[in-house]
Amino acid sequence: MADFPPPPVASAAQPPITAVLVAYALYAIAAIGGVISSGLVHFAPLVAIAGIVGVIVAYVKRGDARGTWVESHCTWLIRTFWWSLLWSVVAVAIGTVLMLVLIGFLLLPVALAVVSIWVIYRVVRGYLAFKDSQPLPVG
Repeated sequence: MADFPPPPVASAAQPPITAVLVAYALYAIAAIGGVISSGLVHFAPLVAIAGIVGVIVAYVKRGDARGTWVESHCTWLIRTFWWSLLWSVVAVAIGTVLMLVLIGFLLLPVALAVVSIWVIYRVVRGYLAFKDSQPLPVG
């Protein structure tokens, strides 16, 4: 009988670095576009799609990143998305009510720009840690 060599032992899988980098890029596009598109109604939905695709990538790849430093980046991006969505909905609700007294017309674009700037901060902070292969604090 012929002896066949044993199959090679699978090495530890690499964390999904490229996918998380793509998610950071999509978030950056969405955040910068959010600041720019405050008055551009037709551009805003396209920008929102980039953020939604980014959070989907983060959710899909978080399982592959489990137990690595990349997992904290996936969680960071997911939390950034949900908190920014919550704050945007609150800003729109309050801004819409305040439009009755005309201050909402000024407040709403400013509030949405502040949310976008916060997302830019989170993307920059996360990316700087990511490029140094450092985990982020999540909790």
